[in-house]
Amino acid sequence: MKHDQPDLESREALLGLLDDPSPAVRKVLLAHFTAQGPAARSFLDGLVKSGDRLLAGHARGYLEELKFTDPVAEFTGFIRSLNYELETGALLLSRTVFPELDAGSCCEQLDAFAARCRELSAEPLSIREKCRIINRVLFHENGFRGNIEHYTDPLNSFLDQVLKRRKGTPLSLSTIYLLVAQRLGMDLEPVGLPGHFVVGCYWEVVPFFIDPIEQGSFRSPEEVFAFLKANKVSPKITDLAPTPVREVLCRTCRNLAHHYNLAGDDARSRLFAGFVEEFEETHERHVQP
Repeated sequence: MKHDQPDLESREALLGLLDDPSPAVRKVLLAHFTAQGPAARSFLDGLVKSGDRLLAGHARGYLEELKFTDPVAEFTGFIRSLNYELETGALLLSRTVFPELDAGSCCEQLDAFAARCRELSAEPLSIREKCRIINRVLFHENGFRGNIEHYTDPLNSFLDQVLKRRKGTPLSLSTIYLLVAQRLGMDLEPVGLPGHFVVGCYWEVVPFFIDPIEQGSFRSPEEVFAFLKANKVSPKITDLAPTPVREVLCRTCRNLAHHYNLAGDDARSRLFAGFVEEFEETHERHVQP
């Protein structure tokens, strides 16, 4: 096979082997694609974009295993898809800077936090009691906290890094809180306040809010308004409304653009500013009549 382009005979042979379930065949193909490098990536990318869904699926699997995928393109595609799911989006966002991220390990950690919460639960429990258990597991047993001393460190915003370092921003800690709550069947919501981020619970007659930067302290609407006023923000009732997942991820990118700019990393600052623009332009196209 030529290094720049497979000949037709070899191409047909590869196509015939892609769906072979044999571990031995897969091992040979992985070694072959690794040796081919850019040519293999081009070949597999072409199959992903082809109209053959079966071949595209097999090609995507090889690309992922070989780490040949383009994380920036993947996250851009996610933004344009309008199919926003918090966990998927947070992991894809992290991969734009940490392409070797082990998504399975991140999910397993979140699963373990949820399993520990179940161990501590004895139904029936009120929603507040369930939230107190999450607080115990995340903030007391596992030591998650706000990185106040290095607040603008970009690592505070990446899901995998927050799981690893046990410290983050109000937004990233809220994300972890929400992902654990989802695993427990708790319908909590992200709430993007002006200059702050909390988790909202709307199950009771009067909603309450959970502040992960304060070890999961509960806040009433009046206390949230008092917090905003203390930070020279004129509160509005709409500030207490849930924030769409799209805006949660966009706000993460906006924070990263700012934090990388402060760190003097212009390339990554531009990268995340570009994601913000992509979110905004995609949303504008979608809402136009």
